[in-house]
Order: sequence, then C-alpha cells, then structure tokens
Amino acid sequence: TGGGAGIGAAAAARCWADGYAPIIIDRNVDAVPAEFVAILADLSSVEDTARALELALAGGPVTRLVNNVGIVVPADAASQTLAEFDLAVQLNLRCAFQCMQALLPGMKDAGFGRIVNMSSRAALGKDLRTAYSATKAGLLGMTRVWALELGQFGITANAIGPGPIRTELFDKANPPDAPRTQKIIQSVPVKRVGTPDDVAHAVAYMLDERSGFVTGQALYVCGGM
Repeated sequence: TGGGAGIGAAAAARCWADGYAPIIIDRNVDAVPAEFVAILADLSSVEDTARALELALAGGPVTRLVNNVGIVVPADAASQTLAEFDLAVQLNLRCAFQCMQALLPGMKDAGFGRIVNMSSRAALGKDLRTAYSATKAGLLGMTRVWALELGQFGITANAIGPGPIRTELFDKANPPDAPRTQKIIQSVPVKRVGTPDDVAHAVAYMLDERSGFVTGQALYVCGGM
C-alpha cells in the first residue's frame, strides 16, 4: 500500500529485483512501472480499500503484505483536530488491519505469509505528532499480536520504524540548506538522513522466506537515533 512514491516505491522496486510481482495500491499510480500491477484507490476509505483488495486478490492469493501507506498530520497536542486524528487512524492503522484480514485466508491456505508494517521512530515520541505517533505505535501493538496469533500458520509479522528519510516530501518540508535540516542531520549518529533504499533493504529482509524465525519485532532504520 502507498507504493506510488517514496519509501513504498523503493520497497516495491526492491521486491521486483528480488523476484516478486508487486501489486501497488495508491491514490497516485502515475509513476508505477508498467511491469507492476497498479490499483488506484483512496485507502482512507473502507469501501475503496475493500474494492482495491478484491482486485488485488482476483489473480489468486497474496502471501506478502507491506502495510506502508500513511499520513503525517503535524500539530501540537492542543491543536490537533479530531478530523486529523481520524484520518491518521484510517490510513495508518485501520488500512493495515483491513489488508491483513483480506490476505490472511490465502496465507493460511499456503502455510506461509510475511507481513511488514511500516511504523516510525516517532512511535517512541516526537513533538507535533500526537495522531501520527499514536497510530504508528498502534501498528507496533498489532504487529506483536499478529505474531503471536499467526505464527502457527507459518506467517510472520514485523514492523519497521524509519527515522528521517530523504523523500520528496521530506525535502519539501526540510530544504537541504535550511538550518533546521542541518540540525536534523546532526542529531543522527551516522550524520546523514536515510534513503528510501535503506528502508527497502529492511523490508526485503522481513519478506524473505529465510526470515521465518523472526517475528513480532520492530526494526528501527533511523541511523541510531
């Protein structure tokens, strides 16, 4: 989900390189490579998500799921609106739950499944991130429960927590030469922001058939923050 750009696009490209056949569900699929299956959908809508999942499963079961779609609605705790909070819940949390339930029967039948939930280092706390932090922390909780419940079926569930990652949205909010951007970079122990490929590499590990003894874990790809 959310594979049309940024981290999601990098993860999909890595999946293709590793021999998988990516199915992208996003509200913008203009840049999705022709060799991928692209499904246009508004994942903040329960109904549209259900329609997209039906299309994704039309060709048969899908045994690897990357719940990547998400939204940041920055605001301080006093100013965060209920509408913003609800939107974050729909995209960051409910969508992941809905996708898991749709793919689960096929994974169980196959006796194999890999679920990767894209959380965030902000789940540990970050200013101006009440809705975002809450929903990304919620993903960690669901990940652990799914690991406990689904392991008996050969299905693993893990989470990845990216730190600052240089995507188009990041550069727009943090111009490379701005003092605030330099402050962010200096706060990272490895003294750089991450790239989408850094996160995609972690996704690839979690999706690999050989990672079957790793489940219920959160891997922070954050340069040591």
